[in-house]
Amino acid sequence: MTASPGAPRISVVVPAYNNGRTLRETLRSILDQDVPSLELIVADHSSTDDTAAVMAEFADDPRVRLLTTEAGGGAGRNWNRVTEAATGEFLKLVCGDDILRPGVLARQAGILERTGAVLTACRRDVVDAEGRVLMAGWGLRGLGRLMPGRDAVRKAVRAGSNLFGEPASVMMRRDLLAAEGGWFDRFPYLIDQATYSRVLLHGDFAPDPEVGATFRMSDTQWSVALVAEQAGQAHGFHAWLHKTHPGVLSSFDRRYGDLRASLMARARRLSYRVLQRRMR
Repeated sequence: MTASPGAPRISVVVPAYNNGRTLRETLRSILDQDVPSLELIVADHSSTDDTAAVMAEFADDPRVRLLTTEAGGGAGRNWNRVTEAATGEFLKLVCGDDILRPGVLARQAGILERTGAVLTACRRDVVDAEGRVLMAGWGLRGLGRLMPGRDAVRKAVRAGSNLFGEPASVMMRRDLLAAEGGWFDRFPYLIDQATYSRVLLHGDFAPDPEVGATFRMSDTQWSVALVAEQAGQAHGFHAWLHKTHPGVLSSFDRRYGDLRASLMARARRLSYRVLQRRMR
Protein backbone atom coordinates (compact mmCIF):
# COMPACT_ATOMS: atom_id res chain seq x y z
CA MET A 1 0.00 0.00 0.00
CA THR A 2 1.55 3.31 -1.07
CA ALA A 3 0.45 6.91 -1.27
CA SER A 4 -1.97 7.56 -4.10
CA PRO A 5 -1.04 9.89 -6.98
CA GLY A 6 -1.39 13.50 -5.88
CA ALA A 7 -1.35 12.54 -2.19
CA PRO A 8 0.71 14.71 0.19
CA ARG A 9 4.25 13.59 0.89
CA ILE A 10 3.94 14.02 4.67
CA SER A 11 0.95 13.44 6.94
CA VAL A 12 1.03 14.81 10.48
CA VAL A 13 -1.80 13.52 12.65
CA VAL A 14 -2.87 14.97 16.00
CA PRO A 15 -5.15 12.96 18.33
CA ALA A 16 -6.39 15.75 20.61
CA TYR A 17 -8.04 15.30 24.00
CA ASN A 18 -8.58 18.17 26.43
CA ASN A 19 -5.64 20.05 24.90
CA GLY A 20 -7.30 23.44 24.64
CA ARG A 21 -4.50 25.16 26.55
CA THR A 22 -1.67 23.84 24.37
CA LEU A 23 -3.18 22.76 21.04
CA ARG A 24 -2.85 26.11 19.28
CA GLU A 25 0.94 26.10 19.79
CA THR A 26 1.14 22.45 18.72
CA LEU A 27 -0.72 23.01 15.44
CA ARG A 28 1.19 26.19 14.68
CA SER A 29 4.51 24.35 15.12
CA ILE A 30 3.34 21.85 12.48
CA LEU A 31 1.89 24.27 9.94
CA ASP A 32 4.93 26.57 10.14
CA GLN A 33 7.19 23.75 8.89
CA ASP A 34 8.78 24.50 5.53
CA VAL A 35 7.59 21.50 3.51
CA PRO A 36 5.91 21.69 0.10
CA SER A 37 3.36 18.90 0.50
CA LEU A 38 1.78 18.49 3.92
CA GLU A 39 -1.54 17.38 5.34
CA LEU A 40 -2.51 17.88 8.97
CA ILE A 41 -5.34 15.78 10.42
CA VAL A 42 -6.69 16.59 13.88
CA ALA A 43 -9.37 14.63 15.75
CA ASP A 44 -11.05 15.71 18.99
CA HIS A 45 -11.69 12.69 21.23
CA SER A 46 -14.84 14.07 22.89
CA SER A 47 -12.97 16.70 24.89
CA THR A 48 -14.70 18.59 27.70
CA ASP A 49 -12.63 21.78 27.36
CA ASP A 50 -12.25 24.21 24.42
CA THR A 51 -10.20 21.83 22.25
CA ALA A 52 -12.86 21.88 19.49
CA ALA A 53 -12.92 25.69 19.47
CA VAL A 54 -9.14 25.87 19.08
CA MET A 55 -9.29 23.35 16.23
CA ALA A 56 -11.92 25.46 14.47
CA GLU A 57 -9.44 28.35 14.24
CA PHE A 58 -7.52 26.30 11.64
CA ALA A 59 -10.49 25.16 9.58
CA ASP A 60 -9.77 27.52 6.67
CA ASP A 61 -6.24 26.22 6.06
CA PRO A 62 -6.46 23.88 3.03
CA ARG A 63 -3.81 21.62 4.53
CA VAL A 64 -5.96 20.91 7.60
CA ARG A 65 -8.69 18.31 8.07
CA LEU A 66 -10.70 18.33 11.30
CA LEU A 67 -12.40 15.19 12.67
CA THR A 68 -14.18 14.01 15.79
CA THR A 69 -13.77 10.70 17.60
CA GLU A 70 -16.48 9.17 19.75
CA ALA A 71 -15.78 8.75 23.45
CA GLY A 72 -14.10 5.64 24.82
CA GLY A 73 -11.51 3.28 23.44
CA GLY A 74 -8.50 4.93 25.08
CA ALA A 75 -5.65 6.51 23.18
CA GLY A 76 -5.68 3.73 20.59
CA ARG A 77 -9.09 4.75 19.25
CA ASN A 78 -8.12 8.36 18.54
CA TRP A 79 -4.57 7.56 17.38
CA ASN A 80 -5.98 5.14 14.82
CA ARG A 81 -8.81 7.51 13.87
CA VAL A 82 -6.42 10.21 12.67
CA THR A 83 -3.93 7.74 11.22
CA GLU A 84 -6.51 5.90 9.11
CA ALA A 85 -7.50 9.23 7.54
CA ALA A 86 -3.92 10.00 6.47
CA THR A 87 -2.81 9.63 2.85
CA GLY A 88 0.84 10.72 2.82
CA GLU A 89 3.92 8.62 2.18
CA PHE A 90 5.43 9.46 5.57
CA LEU A 91 3.56 9.84 8.85
CA LYS A 92 4.23 11.53 12.17
CA LEU A 93 1.82 11.54 15.12
CA VAL A 94 2.02 14.55 17.45
CA CYS A 95 0.05 14.62 20.69
CA GLY A 96 -1.92 17.78 21.36
CA ASP A 97 0.51 19.22 23.89
CA ASP A 98 3.81 18.55 22.13
CA ILE A 99 5.74 20.82 19.75
CA LEU A 100 7.80 20.26 16.61
CA ARG A 101 11.05 22.13 16.10
CA PRO A 102 11.53 24.00 12.80
CA GLY A 103 12.84 21.81 9.99
CA VAL A 104 12.14 18.43 11.55
CA LEU A 105 9.56 17.28 8.97
CA ALA A 106 11.74 18.02 5.93
CA ARG A 107 14.82 16.58 7.60
CA GLN A 108 13.19 13.30 8.67
CA ALA A 109 11.44 12.76 5.33
CA GLY A 110 14.84 13.28 3.68
CA ILE A 111 16.44 10.71 5.98
CA LEU A 112 13.84 8.10 5.11
CA GLU A 113 14.19 8.79 1.39
CA ARG A 114 18.01 8.75 1.34
CA THR A 115 18.45 5.65 3.48
CA GLY A 116 15.38 3.65 2.51
CA ALA A 117 14.75 3.13 6.24
CA VAL A 118 11.25 2.46 7.50
CA LEU A 119 11.46 4.62 10.63
CA THR A 120 13.53 7.48 12.01
CA ALA A 121 13.54 9.21 15.39
CA CYS A 122 15.16 12.32 16.84
CA ARG A 123 16.13 13.48 20.30
CA ARG A 124 13.69 15.73 22.18
CA ASP A 125 13.52 18.17 25.07
CA VAL A 126 11.27 17.12 27.95
CA VAL A 127 9.44 20.05 29.55
CA ASP A 128 6.92 20.55 32.34
CA ALA A 129 3.39 21.90 31.99
CA GLU A 130 4.73 25.47 31.91
CA GLY A 131 7.33 24.74 29.24
CA ARG A 132 10.37 24.69 31.53
CA VAL A 133 13.03 22.27 30.29
CA LEU A 134 13.47 19.28 32.58
CA MET A 135 15.71 17.18 30.34
CA ALA A 136 17.40 18.54 27.21
CA GLY A 137 18.31 16.51 24.12
CA TRP A 138 16.83 13.30 25.48
CA GLY A 139 16.73 9.98 23.59
CA LEU A 140 18.38 7.64 21.05
CA ARG A 141 20.78 6.11 23.56
CA GLY A 142 22.59 3.38 21.62
CA LEU A 143 20.69 4.14 18.40
CA GLY A 144 23.12 6.60 16.82
CA ARG A 145 23.65 4.81 13.51
CA LEU A 146 21.75 3.20 10.66
CA MET A 147 20.92 -0.38 11.64
CA PRO A 148 18.51 -3.21 10.86
CA GLY A 149 15.19 -2.52 12.50
CA ARG A 150 15.19 -5.82 14.38
CA ASP A 151 18.49 -4.80 16.01
CA ALA A 152 16.97 -1.49 17.10
CA VAL A 153 13.93 -3.31 18.51
CA ARG A 154 16.17 -5.68 20.45
CA LYS A 155 18.26 -2.80 21.84
CA ALA A 156 15.13 -1.07 23.14
CA VAL A 157 13.86 -4.24 24.80
CA ARG A 158 17.22 -4.93 26.41
CA ALA A 159 17.32 -1.32 27.64
CA GLY A 160 13.92 -1.79 29.29
CA SER A 161 12.94 1.56 27.86
CA ASN A 162 11.46 3.25 24.78
CA LEU A 163 14.72 4.46 23.23
CA PHE A 164 12.91 5.93 20.21
CA GLY A 165 10.88 8.46 22.17
CA GLU A 166 7.33 9.73 22.04
CA PRO A 167 5.56 9.89 18.65
CA ALA A 168 6.51 13.53 17.97
CA SER A 169 10.12 12.29 17.73
CA VAL A 170 9.32 9.59 15.18
CA MET A 171 8.48 9.51 11.47
CA MET A 172 7.66 6.28 9.68
CA ARG A 173 6.39 4.94 6.38
CA ARG A 174 2.61 5.09 6.51
CA ASP A 175 1.99 2.06 4.30
CA LEU A 176 3.90 -0.21 6.69
CA LEU A 177 2.01 1.15 9.68
CA ALA A 178 -1.25 0.46 7.85
CA ALA A 179 -0.09 -3.05 6.88
CA GLU A 180 0.48 -3.78 10.58
CA GLY A 181 -3.05 -2.69 11.44
CA GLY A 182 -2.23 0.75 12.77
CA TRP A 183 -1.30 1.61 16.34
CA PHE A 184 -0.95 -1.55 18.42
CA ASP A 185 -2.67 -0.91 21.77
CA ARG A 186 -2.68 -4.34 23.36
CA PHE A 187 -0.23 -2.81 25.86
CA PRO A 188 -1.66 0.72 26.17
CA TYR A 189 1.26 2.30 28.00
CA LEU A 190 3.62 0.99 25.32
CA ILE A 191 1.40 1.77 22.33
CA ASP A 192 4.19 3.81 20.74
CA GLN A 193 7.14 1.45 21.29
CA ALA A 194 5.09 -1.65 20.43
CA THR A 195 3.94 -0.07 17.18
CA TYR A 196 7.41 1.15 16.23
CA SER A 197 8.67 -2.39 16.80
CA ARG A 198 6.15 -3.90 14.41
CA VAL A 199 7.06 -1.38 11.70
CA LEU A 200 10.79 -1.83 12.27
CA LEU A 201 10.58 -5.54 11.54
CA HIS A 202 10.06 -4.50 7.89
CA GLY A 203 13.37 -2.68 7.41
CA ASP A 204 16.05 -0.38 8.78
CA PHE A 205 16.12 2.25 11.51
CA ALA A 206 17.87 5.55 10.69
CA PRO A 207 18.55 8.11 13.45
CA ASP A 208 17.88 11.82 13.15
CA PRO A 209 20.72 13.35 15.22
CA GLU A 210 19.01 16.69 15.87
CA VAL A 211 16.66 17.76 18.66
CA GLY A 212 13.42 17.87 16.71
CA ALA A 213 10.56 17.93 19.22
CA THR A 214 9.46 19.04 22.66
CA PHE A 215 7.58 16.55 24.84
CA ARG A 216 5.41 18.01 27.58
CA MET A 217 5.12 15.91 30.73
CA SER A 218 1.57 15.85 32.11
CA ASP A 219 0.61 15.65 35.77
CA THR A 220 -0.59 12.05 35.38
CA GLN A 221 2.93 10.93 34.48
CA TRP A 222 4.15 11.66 38.01
CA SER A 223 2.01 8.79 39.35
CA VAL A 224 3.94 5.98 41.06
CA ALA A 225 1.10 3.56 40.24
CA LEU A 226 1.40 4.46 36.57
CA VAL A 227 5.14 3.77 36.56
CA ALA A 228 4.55 0.32 38.09
CA GLU A 229 1.85 -0.46 35.52
CA GLN A 230 4.21 0.54 32.71
CA ALA A 231 6.78 -1.99 33.93
CA GLY A 232 4.16 -4.75 34.02
CA GLN A 233 3.01 -3.97 30.52
CA ALA A 234 6.63 -3.91 29.32
CA HIS A 235 6.96 -7.49 30.56
CA GLY A 236 3.81 -8.40 28.66
CA PHE A 237 5.07 -6.79 25.48
CA HIS A 238 8.42 -8.58 25.75
CA ALA A 239 6.59 -11.92 26.16
CA TRP A 240 4.42 -11.19 23.11
CA LEU A 241 7.42 -10.19 20.99
CA HIS A 242 9.39 -13.29 21.98
CA LYS A 243 6.43 -15.56 21.23
CA THR A 244 5.61 -14.01 17.85
CA HIS A 245 9.18 -13.22 16.71
CA PRO A 246 11.60 -15.58 18.50
CA GLY A 247 14.25 -14.83 15.89
CA VAL A 248 14.22 -11.18 16.96
CA LEU A 249 14.01 -11.62 20.72
CA SER A 250 15.58 -14.61 22.45
CA SER A 251 14.55 -15.97 25.83
CA PHE A 252 17.63 -14.32 27.32
CA ASP A 253 16.76 -10.99 25.68
CA ARG A 254 13.28 -11.23 27.14
CA ARG A 255 14.46 -11.98 30.67
CA TYR A 256 17.13 -9.28 30.51
CA GLY A 257 14.61 -6.77 29.17
CA ASP A 258 12.15 -7.62 31.95
CA LEU A 259 14.84 -7.00 34.57
CA ARG A 260 15.83 -3.72 32.95
CA ALA A 261 12.19 -2.60 32.68
CA SER A 262 11.70 -3.18 36.41
CA LEU A 263 14.93 -1.33 37.24
CA MET A 264 13.98 1.52 34.94
CA ALA A 265 10.59 1.78 36.66
CA ARG A 266 12.30 2.26 40.02
CA ALA A 267 14.70 4.80 38.54
CA ARG A 268 11.76 6.63 36.95
CA ARG A 269 9.97 6.88 40.28
CA LEU A 270 13.05 8.48 41.83
CA SER A 271 13.63 10.85 38.92
CA TYR A 272 9.97 11.94 38.97
CA ARG A 273 10.26 12.88 42.65
CA VAL A 274 13.42 14.89 41.95
CA LEU A 275 11.77 16.66 39.02
CA GLN A 276 8.69 17.48 41.08
CA ARG A 277 10.90 19.13 43.71
CA ARG A 278 12.66 21.12 40.98
CA MET A 279 9.30 22.31 39.64
CA ARG A 280 8.29 23.59 43.08
